[in-house]
Amino acid sequence: AAAEFGTDRLLIGGESAGAHLAVLTLLRLRDRHGISGAFRAAHLLFGPYDLSMTPSQRSFGPRPLLSNTESLRGSYELFAPGTDPQQRRDPQLSPLYADLTGLPPARIVVGTQDPLLDDSLFLARRWQAAGAPVQLGVVAGAMHGFTLFPLTITERELAREREFLAAATTPR
Repeated sequence: AAAEFGTDRLLIGGESAGAHLAVLTLLRLRDRHGISGAFRAAHLLFGPYDLSMTPSQRSFGPRPLLSNTESLRGSYELFAPGTDPQQRRDPQLSPLYADLTGLPPARIVVGTQDPLLDDSLFLARRWQAAGAPVQLGVVAGAMHGFTLFPLTITERELAREREFLAAATTPR
């Protein structure tokens, strides 16, 4: 990292599918390449961590928000075509089922009106149980993708994100 980027203070994160891919990246670096500790922190916003569908995903229904039960189901079919829900519990597809040992501290954020609420709650609990510190941010009334909109809660959340990331990059 120091040679490539000029620092060893790397962070990883993403929103929605990007959060899912960030966790898969951490797991693949660890499991396939023996690389752990390269990232100081993970910042994960409203990600789908169980492609077999958590209870909140299944029960959200057709509400016309940025994401709902059917849009999630359709995106999982595109991401892993021909797989059934049981096959989608494979940790290489659904990081909620992976061994999370050795991952960096994380901040996991989700809104209460997001079909992925359970994904974030469950992942935060498992991440912490695996031994890494976790900050869980649950934003009352926020829907999936709320940080894309110019709202007061977005400004507040972005400030919390900056604080978390700044603390993570402070020299050890």
